[in-house]
Amino acid sequence: MSTAEGATLADVQANPDERRVPIAKVGVQNVRFPILVKDRRREAQHTVARIDMSVDLPHRFKGTHMSRFMEILNSYDGEISGEALPELLRTMRERLNAANSQVRVEFPYFVEKPAPVTRAAGLLSYDCVFDARSGAQDDFVLTVRVPVTTLCPCSREISARGAHNQRGLVTVEVRFDGELWIEDVVAIVDESASCDLHPVLKREDEKWVTERAYDNPRFVEDLVREVTLRLRALDQVRWFRVHVVNYESIHEHDAYAEVVEDRRPRS
Repeated sequence: MSTAEGATLADVQANPDERRVPIAKVGVQNVRFPILVKDRRREAQHTVARIDMSVDLPHRFKGTHMSRFMEILNSYDGEISGEALPELLRTMRERLNAANSQVRVEFPYFVEKPAPVTRAAGLLSYDCVFDARSGAQDDFVLTVRVPVTTLCPCSREISARGAHNQRGLVTVEVRFDGELWIEDVVAIVDESASCDLHPVLKREDEKWVTERAYDNPRFVEDLVREVTLRLRALDQVRWFRVHVVNYESIHEHDAYAEVVEDRRPRS
């Protein structure tokens, strides 16, 4: 590289390294960047993501060129889409002379939900992640975190008046073929819980969700199993992890359960 005066600047990152330690991931993280996500209702949704980008570094090189990550990202004219990730990963490998590249895109996704009785509508946000890699092994994992209501079956059974309930959080990670909407994952979790959450509730709605939860008690084990059964029914799903946490209302601790299934054919 040359300066305006004609002097050549040293490419320190390209210098050899004698320690013989390969690095699995090196790059930039916590980059805020606008993205475009497919929306089943409105075709597309604009949101802002936190992005991590990395490549592998062979043992013989001292460092990677960090500025190139930002150059590559900003070449997308201020907005990147999920469909652009394969091209982004390929460009990262080429520009950074790497065998493997990874990108992690975390973003809030908004879904309009009507109240169950009055139909008063509002937006509910879901934390989502695209994890993608390219190189020796290509991979893509969609993560969707869905908050729900759960009501304790034991409490309902043994109590003369009411039952305790709590907020639950269901994290679904999934590998799939073809297309899978974020809304599909949200619906699977909502249908599995004691009751789903709503952004706007009038009195008639609050009565409905209270009775709905009471009529559908769920241990954390029940919830993880119900989500699992619904994911098994989707032919395009090849692998999934379901992690459920109940933020207990009558304990200091939380309860959790997890199921992992690999549905890919074994060779």
